[in-house]
Amino acid sequence: MAAGRWPLLRSIARGCLAGALIGVTVNDRYASILTVRGSSMHPTFEPHPAVRVLVDRLCLDARYGFSRGDVVVFRSPTEHRSLVVKRLIALPGDWIQVPAAQEIRQIPEGHCWVEGDSPCSRDSRSYGPIPLGLMQGRVTYIVWPPNRIGPVERKMPEGRVMQR
Repeated sequence: MAAGRWPLLRSIARGCLAGALIGVTVNDRYASILTVRGSSMHPTFEPHPAVRVLVDRLCLDARYGFSRGDVVVFRSPTEHRSLVVKRLIALPGDWIQVPAAQEIRQIPEGHCWVEGDSPCSRDSRSYGPIPLGLMQGRVTYIVWPPNRIGPVERKMPEGRVMQR
């Protein structure tokens, strides 16, 4: 009887391994689920309860196929192990008005400008333009909690960006 269990266990182990490899590939290449905490993206994402979002990674294949107003995920320029969620405001070559500094800046090639929806956000207003190489994907849908399920709205601050 014990000899009959090995083929069954081997079959289950192969199925689990195949499922895990498929899951890792999908998470790495196509899409993943991310929990958003904190208040920097309020009111788009409420801090309580934590919101889970779908992150589209296919935009990375299209030579950074991002648009102004997208909510993006990127590695923090100061804490490289941390992922940050902010709104993309300006793309390379755009000019942006930085209200707190009373200045107008041009975004350098290979960089973008990101800001939280809350004025109390630590973002490009604090650490400047973000290298596009830190981008990890675009947030497309809220998937949790159930009463918030739906697409994430693309929006831009009025009159602050001049496109090239």
